[in-house]
Amino acid sequence: MSTVLDLLRPDLRDFAGYASARRANVTGSVWLNANESPLPSPADVGQTLHRYPEPQPSALRARMAQLYRVRAEQLRITRGSDEGIDLLVRAFCRPGQDAVLIASPCFGMYAVAARAQNAPLVDVPLLEDGGAWTLDSTGLLAAVAAQNVRVVFLCSPANPTGQALPLPQIRRLAEALAGRALLVLDEAYGEYSAIGSAADLLDDFPALVVLRTLSKAHALAGARVGAVLANPDVITVLGNLSAPYPVSAPSAALALAALSETAVAESARRCRASIDERELLRRSLSEIDGIRIVYASEGNFLLARFEQPQQVFDRLLAAGIVVRDVRAMPRLSDALRISIGTAEENRQLLAALRQAVSA
Repeated sequence: MSTVLDLLRPDLRDFAGYASARRANVTGSVWLNANESPLPSPADVGQTLHRYPEPQPSALRARMAQLYRVRAEQLRITRGSDEGIDLLVRAFCRPGQDAVLIASPCFGMYAVAARAQNAPLVDVPLLEDGGAWTLDSTGLLAAVAAQNVRVVFLCSPANPTGQALPLPQIRRLAEALAGRALLVLDEAYGEYSAIGSAADLLDDFPALVVLRTLSKAHALAGARVGAVLANPDVITVLGNLSAPYPVSAPSAALALAALSETAVAESARRCRASIDERELLRRSLSEIDGIRIVYASEGNFLLARFEQPQQVFDRLLAAGIVVRDVRAMPRLSDALRISIGTAEENRQLLAALRQAVSA
């Protein structure tokens, strides 16, 4: 009977990784097994930073599993989503043989991870019609069959284009890709979307993987804490490939505090406010001359096309407003991506934009 491990690189199927001092899961009162300093740093304020942290902080792992409605064995804490992307490509793609598939325009780290692993990159571009972006599912499945694709990365909500994939569509893709490729859904912006998480499908599809992060909705971009949600066998493989101590003790403590019931409720309130601001900003942007189109978005950002993108970008910078220049991405030569700020920041943006396009 086939399993998701049949997709794993053959040379890693019996690879156990590095057994760090903390991975051994031993207890004691005198710690002499890890060559640590026996004394705290003078800069340490009660966090015992002279000791290595848990490779996977158990309390944080349990809380994140509860948050994302999965079992603890289905979750691995990572240094943001980027580490999860890198580990998945390294685990499932043989250099020069197994390909990574993307649907451009999309988050650039998928291509970076493929390049670093010398994995061929297959692009099945998104379809744009009537001011909306959609996934070319037929083209994607054909490419997987023809080009030895082993890992498929899809954003939902998509960065920078903003659309999200309905769960029935994800289910159909997972069914079609079963036994052929890993399907990875990057849900970095999931808290801003009305569409549910693909994590609800994990028990049905062993080759489905979901990426989450605390960087966006939970306001912990500087702490670098994310998660891979997957079949327990995949989680074990990623642990064998990971650095011995991927999550620092201060970051883990911050993340656990940020996931208290009170903090999560406040994050949810802020997300709702950001969604309201997103829709207000989209309507306002659509009324400004010189902006060709503002795409609907399920994330905390908007993608817009401009008649004079360089002029707009420069004049926004001159006004102290920094937006994302995405013009180097495929088919976005006239586009800028705008994160949703506070109501006051959005007001300043609109004022500066109106001046930039009228000058």
